[in-house]
Amino acid sequence: MFVMRTMLLVIVPSFFLFSLLASPGFAEDKSFYSPVIQVDADAHRILISTLGGIFWIDVPETAKPHIEKLPISGLVDFVVEIRDNGQAPLLKTWKVKSGETSCLHFDGKTCK
Repeated sequence: MFVMRTMLLVIVPSFFLFSLLASPGFAEDKSFYSPVIQVDADAHRILISTLGGIFWIDVPETAKPHIEKLPISGLVDFVVEIRDNGQAPLLKTWKVKSGETSCLHFDGKTCK
């Protein structure tokens, strides 16, 4: 019984520490190919849909002057940073695949 308890006291914390190493707490980049549903320039966010759901993407300072150039209903490949604590994803780049716009590619700093 003593050996079993000692093994549990060693194994359980080991699994806990391993799980922390296996899933670090840094942000992850993800790509979404989606139509633009709405651009909220006042709140600096973009509403998109993917896999039957809709969600907002937050826009960084560098992209704020350009978000109104996104074509509503246009198909766009968004790269976002997935954040923790229930925060909306943060936009990193976009490439407009269909729709009229003066900004086909936003690289995180400039529009082209």
